[in-house]
Amino acid sequence: MKRRIWLTGASSGIGLALAEELLKAGHKLALTARTLAPLEALERRFPHQVLLAPGDVNNSEQVSAIGERIAQIWGALDTAIFNAGICEYIDAKNFDSNMLERVVQTNLIATSYCIQEALILLRQGERPHLVGVASSVAFLPLTRSEAYGCSKAALRYLLQSLRIDVADEGIDVTIISPGFVDTPLTAKNDFPMPMRWSAEKAARYIFKRLEKRRRPLEIAFPTAFILALKLLALLPERAQLTIGKRLARTSSHVEGAK
Repeated sequence: MKRRIWLTGASSGIGLALAEELLKAGHKLALTARTLAPLEALERRFPHQVLLAPGDVNNSEQVSAIGERIAQIWGALDTAIFNAGICEYIDAKNFDSNMLERVVQTNLIATSYCIQEALILLRQGERPHLVGVASSVAFLPLTRSEAYGCSKAALRYLLQSLRIDVADEGIDVTIISPGFVDTPLTAKNDFPMPMRWSAEKAARYIFKRLEKRRRPLEIAFPTAFILALKLLALLPERAQLTIGKRLARTSSHVEGAK
């Protein structure tokens, strides 16, 4: 069945690659991002499938306007995929609360704006499905990840709790937890990224699982990387601290070598 899908963060990285997969499969996509050109390029290639819905998800009024646009043209949504996000790393020696606020605002609060609009439309859709992109970082505390990690851990909890509360309405909720993926976001990283995937590979993996009749509760990858994080998370907290301090020293060494 071809679905009406709202996808945020659609202008680059996983979002853009996933848009390609979904459009090639014949689905209709409402595409949201602040950068319009990549969305327009997709509209030219898939003129009868793309609904341009640009905007800044940090602006609740713009998100409401996007919801109204989708409602006016489609009347409902079948799937909402909230992928928009940012990543910034804390320097504990110069702790910046404004940075933490900025990251939490984009990754958590802005997603809640989108969820508010999407639930209204999903309740009118066919086999409604809400999907949020969290992160594997939520499985284990990592060096310099105070802002990004807490925003994604909070998003995970939000989606897990929401899953319970909308289940009686027939709305499925899936959490996506990627490891390292080549995107403009991770291109700024100054540390090793083990088991890194391309955005195209990640998008294909996500797409295949979203298409399954029985919706997954979680899509996490790469499997070996996720398993390693979850096993480390089972260690006593002092053991985790010891490992974390080693990683922190490695990170400092990498920065010093630049």
